[in-house]
Amino acid sequence: MADSFREEILDAQVGTGADVEMAEGAGGNEDKLNNFELSFAEGSGEDPLAPRVTFLQYLTSPIITLLVGSSDNETILTAHQGLLTQSPFFSVACAEFLDDGSPHQIELPSEDFDAIGCFLEFLYTGDYFPRKIPGQRTLEKDSSTPDVDATGDQLLKHAKVYTLAEKFGLSQLKNLASSKIHLVNSTAKGEIAYARYVYEFTSKDDTSIRTSVVNFWATRSHTLRAEAEEEFRGLCLEFPQFSYDILTRVLNEKLKRERNEKMHLDMPSSARKRPRHSSSAAAT
Repeated sequence: MADSFREEILDAQVGTGADVEMAEGAGGNEDKLNNFELSFAEGSGEDPLAPRVTFLQYLTSPIITLLVGSSDNETILTAHQGLLTQSPFFSVACAEFLDDGSPHQIELPSEDFDAIGCFLEFLYTGDYFPRKIPGQRTLEKDSSTPDVDATGDQLLKHAKVYTLAEKFGLSQLKNLASSKIHLVNSTAKGEIAYARYVYEFTSKDDTSIRTSVVNFWATRSHTLRAEAEEEFRGLCLEFPQFSYDILTRVLNEKLKRERNEKMHLDMPSSARKRPRHSSSAAAT
């Protein structure tokens, strides 16, 4: 499968403002660190009189322990409270800490470990790997992953970051993950794995991610289905909403075409008259 798979959807996302370039602004992450200020800190740009929060202030805030996973799969991570509380989710959690000497820790038993890693990387640097290459519709090369995502793992990585950002209330990370999804070169089976995750773990009202999935399959299912017939059928049976959304999209496009054709047929003919022929020309 080729990059053209997602080019149409990426263009649509850019047109609607959904594809947000997070790390390609002037200066990039290097300038952020040199200025010791995070551009996404609360109050930045909204209140010109608010005191400037420096990067060192974040680093001198209390260390919070994060318990990710459960049982034998539980992993301990740590992060600075000043950065974590940029998320409304963690702001509420940290507000419940007691000053009685007890450890400040937050349990995240059901969260994906790699997604949490990307979340923390974003908090500290403003982006996560693989980053988008400036001026190109591609991501940094990752030697541990193939160029073509045949299993959906690369798509799922960004999809899990997307749903995590939704839960933690970080719209910038959510938009960043969405923009990276559209840069992954995948196969039909990889796309099916991604669509299954979206319809299982996102809200029905989350049109920002579901619409792109529906548009993708509505415009390509006639060719991609042959490459993964059984997987596509299983997805449709498992998630009837997926089937309904695709059918609605196809029927809406059909109705739109019919209306355009009818308007074209109903248009008055040109008022320009046929050229008159002189009698002499007619005689000849």
